[in-house]
Parts: sequence; structure tokens; C-alpha cells
Amino acid sequence: MRAKVLLIMTGGTISMVQKNKTGALCPASLSTFKHFVPELNEADFHIEVIAFDSMIDSSDVHPNDWVHMAEAVKSHYNDYDGFVILHGTDTMAYSASALSFMLGNLSKPVVFTGSQLPIGVLRSDAKENLLTAIEIAAAKRKDGSAMVPEVTIFFEGHLFRANRTTKRNAEHFSAFYSYNYTPLAQAGVHITYNEQLIHYPQTVAPLEVHTALDRNVAILKLFPGITEQVVAAILNTPNLKAVVLETYGAGNAPSYDWLYEQLRSAIERGVIIVNKTQCSTGSVDMQLYDVSRNLLKAGVLSGYDMTTEALLAKLMFLFGTYPDDVEQIKILLQQPLVGELTIH
Repeated sequence: MRAKVLLIMTGGTISMVQKNKTGALCPASLSTFKHFVPELNEADFHIEVIAFDSMIDSSDVHPNDWVHMAEAVKSHYNDYDGFVILHGTDTMAYSASALSFMLGNLSKPVVFTGSQLPIGVLRSDAKENLLTAIEIAAAKRKDGSAMVPEVTIFFEGHLFRANRTTKRNAEHFSAFYSYNYTPLAQAGVHITYNEQLIHYPQTVAPLEVHTALDRNVAILKLFPGITEQVVAAILNTPNLKAVVLETYGAGNAPSYDWLYEQLRSAIERGVIIVNKTQCSTGSVDMQLYDVSRNLLKAGVLSGYDMTTEALLAKLMFLFGTYPDDVEQIKILLQQPLVGELTIH
């Protein structure tokens, strides 16, 4: 029996075509899209396509759109073996990270992909990314279960765990990378899966979609010369629930007395502050240097080796799911829920 894959078009460069006269980009119709990828009608899989009513530039993606994507998977979950979500590259890592938390008990592949060039351009990377993503979404193990039952991102020959991935390049085809977790698969002549790295559910349970998200979070990026006024303005934002504090190196911050007091005061008011290194590779270790121990003393939590995208999505998810239980949120922040962090 042929595997069934649902292609969900949300927008982005991969869903665009160039107008003949002006060269400007515009959303492709479903018929136009299939015209440029005739392989969709010739594959060994049964492929169907749905599209958002209005295509979204990924710079305009909002948490409400994450809910729309998650609900699209839910409403078709029992009818397909896997799902491919076409998405713009600018915020793909945010959306894919969010869905990794929102889709509870996931036992089928949800593969995000896109392209750096539109589908109809001669040198476009769209076709290769799309067709391989579909093949991964349809792939089965010997026992008939899904090969990669996770939310992932496939781009330029590599399959990454979604919540470990970040966009690293605006010009090259290898736009994404997972700095702290090895790719789940590499695609060449054959697709080689690293099965020991893939998360497989212990039991198969009905899909649960968590759509409550709390957007009262912020990012505070430290830099040499940052002023108390800037820090205070962010930490005193009305209704603020949590802050991702982007620090230096292994989680270090300036040893200013005022910085410690601002952080301590915010935490005492109930704001959760999580330490995230500005480095692409590596993990937070606030025991390593004296300049980071003030953060521990103030009550700052470790973000370990999480990406900023995953950390923001996790905070929104946790505050939406446990709105009145800050202590539970603190516990879950420092535990891997869907493989988003490593504790050494």
C-alpha cells in the first residue's frame, strides 16, 4: 500500500513564482506549483496538497499561524502517514520548534522545508528539498512504523531535529544547521538515517495539540556598554512572564552591581530569566567563571544548549499550558521534553 503524504503550503519563497514581465515574486497557484514539480504526480507515494487561504511571508509569521499549522496536521492526522510543511526560511526554525512542543504524542513525521530560490527558477533548490522531504515523510521502518516520527527541518541534504536548528546563512543553499545535535539523516544517492539519534515514542497514543501560547516573553541580548536603562526597560515590560538572557561564552555576564539587582528584582517579581549563550555551539555553565555566578545568585536558570528559537517556543508553550504554575514551568524548562536540550 502506497504511503500517503500531505503537503501543507503556508508560503515562503518555495511557494512563489516570478511574474514573466516584471520578475516580481507572487504566490503560485496549486496547478502552477504542480506544473513545476511534475514528479508529484509520478512518485511512489500518494501526495495531496492543501494551502493556507492567504500565503504568509515568513517574516509575518505569528503564533496564531503556528496554531493554524498544528490544527492542519491534527485535522488530517489519521488520513496520512506523514506531513510536509512548506514555509519561508526566515522564521522556519521558530515555527518548527513551536510545533515540536505543540504536537503531543506525535508518532508521524512532520517535515518542514523551503528554498532559497523560487520553485520556477532554473537553479532553484526547491525541487530537491521538496521531493526529499516527501520521501522522508513517507519512510517506514521494517515494523511499519514511521522512520522519523518527529518534527524536523530538511534542507540541502540534511535532516535536522526542528528544535535544534537555526538559520545560519541568507545566501547559500545550506541555510540551516544544527550546531549542538547531529543531523538525523543525510541525503545523497541514498538517504542514510541515524536511527540511534531519532526519538521513537514508547507507546502510540492519540495526537494531542496544545494551542495555548503565551507571547509575554522577551529576549535581552547583552553587549559591551549596555546601559541599566535598556535592561530596566525590558525587565519592566508590562505583563512580562519570561526573558531569554543572551550572554557571552559559557553563560557569562558583566559583573555590574546594577545588572545583578535588576535581574534579582525581576525574578523576585515572578519573571523567569533563562541564560542562553550567544555562541552557536556549546552550552551554558554558570559554575565555570565568577562573572556568571552572580546570575546563579540572582536566580537565573540555565538554558543549557537550547537554541534561541526553541527556548522562546518552549516558554510560550509552557506558560500557555501551565499559566498558574511557575514552579512547574521552572522544572520543565530544565528538562528535555522533545529532545530540545542536552544535560551533561
